[in-house]
Amino acid sequence: MLMSSGDNAAQLIYGPNGFRVMRAGHYVLCAVTGQPVPLEELRYWSVELQEPYASAEIATRRALEAH
Repeated sequence: MLMSSGDNAAQLIYGPNGFRVMRAGHYVLCAVTGQPVPLEELRYWSVELQEPYASAEIATRRALEAH
């Protein structure tokens, strides 16, 4: 199960080519929807805003709002 009582969200630093794990965990929460995104499925984030996103559509929408 993705979010069992022993699981915690990871804390990451997002770079242009990847991310660095600052606090171990199995997932992050999408900054827009709050949906858990397993680290192995995380593909979209903002380096500028330091936020993860669940999908390309959500990332694009957020980028357009931020500018």
